[in-house]
This record gives sequence, structure tokens and C-alpha cells, in this order.
Amino acid sequence: MRSRLVASVPALLHTAACASAPGATSAPTTAAPTPIAAPRPDARAELRGAIDSLVQAPEFRSANWGVLIVDLDRGDTLYSRNAGKLFMPASNQKLLTGSTALALLGPDYRFRTIIGATSGARIAAGVLRGDLVLVGRGDPSVSDHMRGDAMRPLLDAADSLAAHGIKRVTGRLVATSALRGPALGFGWAWDDLDYPYSAGVSGLLFNEGFTRAVVRGGARDGDRPSAYLIPSRRVAPLRVTATTGPRPTGVSAEDALVPTADATSAVPNAVTIGGVIAPNDSVIVEVAHRDPTAAYAAAMVDALAQRGITVSGGWTTDTMPPAALDTLLVMTSPPLREILPAMEKPSQNQIAEVLFRTLGLERTGVGSADSGRRVVERQLASWGAAPDGFAVRDGSGLSRHDYVSPETIVKLLAGVRRDSAFRVFYDALPIAGVDGTIGGRMKGTPAQGNVHAKTGFVDKARSLSGYVTTADGHVLAFSMLANNWTTPTKAVERVQDAIAARLAALRLDAR
Repeated sequence: MRSRLVASVPALLHTAACASAPGATSAPTTAAPTPIAAPRPDARAELRGAIDSLVQAPEFRSANWGVLIVDLDRGDTLYSRNAGKLFMPASNQKLLTGSTALALLGPDYRFRTIIGATSGARIAAGVLRGDLVLVGRGDPSVSDHMRGDAMRPLLDAADSLAAHGIKRVTGRLVATSALRGPALGFGWAWDDLDYPYSAGVSGLLFNEGFTRAVVRGGARDGDRPSAYLIPSRRVAPLRVTATTGPRPTGVSAEDALVPTADATSAVPNAVTIGGVIAPNDSVIVEVAHRDPTAAYAAAMVDALAQRGITVSGGWTTDTMPPAALDTLLVMTSPPLREILPAMEKPSQNQIAEVLFRTLGLERTGVGSADSGRRVVERQLASWGAAPDGFAVRDGSGLSRHDYVSPETIVKLLAGVRRDSAFRVFYDALPIAGVDGTIGGRMKGTPAQGNVHAKTGFVDKARSLSGYVTTADGHVLAFSMLANNWTTPTKAVERVQDAIAARLAALRLDAR
């Protein structure tokens, strides 16, 4: 029997053109349609049988699988299993966030950070008499990841202030955020909060919410190790309680050290390094900022000091920007077309969370997670997703309260393909055997260089959704969501990879 495409995928898909040749990384186009041959029934039956045998293996007896594969050229469903059921998507949630941001903000959207002086402040003889104010609107690019050195844009801003003739600020540096609400997402795991992937966000985000401690062991057992922070040595107070000595058997050098952000300290983001390090060894450990706005403020004061500008009153944070502000300069981010790959390919959570809140700020005037959620929900509905096909609670997928169906994801993938900025979205996704989170997967198969797809992983949830071009040039959208297995995660990945490779080798046209 021929399965019909679920009603949520528009009939307009019949007019979509074929994609680039199999194995190529160029994006499918929307040129004039070519005649479509009748599909081979045996190819469909073989595909269904092969996928059934994989997901129904005894090792997945207690697991839940949701799979939907749609031929976007014909508008037909090739395979469907639990496609309307809700699954925890993990980082497949970033597909929802990224696609909505691209559709509503556009590929050329740039974040802005305003640096100004409180109204009435005067600059005379190199002295700014008043407060220097930062107003952050969510720029996630002030990071080693995107700029090579997170301090570079802050040092550039300090150079600009120096060019204004400012050498000293008599007041404070006041850091404020245009984004609202808690720094952490709804339902995030409390025991992950010291890890960079669970760092909170604000309108001022420095180095994607974390800092690195470079720790060096003493010369002999019992000596106190030394340590310093990068990319800014002043971003947080640092305390070392670790000792020099032999590390426990079977424990890596990194795991033998225990970095924590001290939430009980009177100073935000105070970092304590405990544990043990071998004599003369050098180890880099990472720790999340508990107060992202404070971390940005401290790093900015560091940048100003490096350029010879002193801030007499130190720095502070405030929840609201001042009502009146004299703008001195505006820092701008790279365009969204460059930020999106930095989020999707490595599955970077903090960029996703900032984008989520920025959608709320730009489309509703309130930069909160709740506002961002409503914007994403409306966009999914505009692509034809059923109202009961998703539950949006954050932008990254860290929350275990996010739920989405394979139907919703395929709806999204079909909708984005009709957008003029589709190529930006397509190129931002990880590429099998080439880069991103699937750069080491599907190598040596027809999927390599062909499959563009987003992964997702939290405990008991593994996802893979995206696009693949068949051997005879048809563009398929697929979503494979697995929850609640008891086997090793690699077993789930092997099934997803085997299906993706089979789709890349598939021939649908009659011969």
C-alpha cells in the first residue's frame, strides 16, 4: 500500500525540485519541477521491512521509537512509526529554535550591545563623571568559540572608548540585560549546573557562560598547586584547595580536579578548584558562571584596564537598564547566518537559549523564555504542526519538559525548505562524516557528505532529524526519535545511522 503524507505537510511540496546529487553537500534547490516517475513499490516495502527489523530488535523491547520519513519531492510518506506521538527531543529542540529565528529574524540579523553613560554624565579632560552602562540584548558571539578570543570584542570596545578620550570613569560600570527571567531554563538538572553545557544565560553572555582554570601541580607531593583563569583572569575570584599528589587509579587528570562555582560566596562566580593533581602536571578544567551578567561585567572591567581605562567605582549589575542613556558606542555581533552553524553543528546550548529569549524580545517586546516559547509555538503552527504535536519549554533541549513529535519536526523541515534562507539552515546542520556532532558517524557510507541532520542526547533520549538525498536525487526529510531504552546509547546511534545510510542509497524511481 502507498502511504499518504500526513495532512500536516502541504500539497505544495509536489512542486519542490530535486536536490543536489547524492553525496554532495550543496543544498536542495527550489527550481522549476521536473517530471516525477512513479515510485517503485518494492523499494518502499524493502525500506519498511528493513526499518521494522532494526527498531523492533529484542534489545529495544522496552524502548519507544518515533520515525517519520517523507519524500519532499512527491509529498509522500515512505515510513511512519509513532509519528504523532510526543518524544523528548533533547537537542533536536534546537531545530525549532534555529528555524524560527531564521524565519522571523532573518539571516542578516545582528545582536546589539549598547555602551553608554548615564544621562547627564560629562566627559572632560579624559574623565567620564558618572556611570558607564552596558545594555546587553543577547549577543552570544563574545566567546573563544566564535571570535578566537572572547576578550577581543571587549578590547575593541575599550579601544573605542579610549578613542572617545575616556581614561577614567568616576562612577561604576553597570551591567544590565534586556533579557528577562531566570538565567537557567525550566526543568534543567541541578547537578549539571557547574558544567559549561548547563551554564545560564543573560543579555550579557561572556564566553558562552563558562571560564577555564589552568591548574599546575607543585614540584612535590603535598605542594599547593597554582592556577589562573582564561580568557579573563579577572572574571571571577579563584581559590585553590587542590593538593599535589598521585591521582586515584583509573581517574583521568581532568576528573581528578573538582572545579565549582561557589554559590555561597558573597562575590558572584567565585571559583574553587579542589581535588588532586600530579606533580608538575598541567590541566585545564572548565566551570560555568553562576551569574552570567556579573562575569561579563568583570571581563569588561578587565578589558578597560588593559587599555588604561580605570573604573573608580568597580562594577555592579542591575536588572533594568536606566530610563535615559547617552549612547557612546554599539557593539554588533556577526550575522545570524554565521551564528547558526556555531549553535547547530556543536549543539551549543547557550546560543540556543539566547536565541530563544531574543525571539521573545524582538517579536513581543519581552525577552523572556515564556515569550520565546509563544513565538516558537506560533511559527510551528504556521508550518502546519498540530497544536498537540509539541510542548516547548526551552530553546536548547536541556529541559526534560520539552516534547515534540516526528510529525512536527518533519513539518518544520518541510516549511524551512520553502524559505528563501533555506541554504543557511541546511548548511548550518551537522554533516555526516564531515563535521559537527555527526562528523565521526556514517563515514564510508552513502550518507557521508549527504545527510545534514541535528542530533540530540540527554539521558534516555537520542534524536537524529534532518535531510538526505536519495541515490536518484529525491530530497527526504526524516525524524528519528528514541526514548527510554536500556541498551548502550551506541546501539541507538547504530540504528539511526543504518537508516540514514539506507535512505542515502535508496532508489525510488521505476527503472
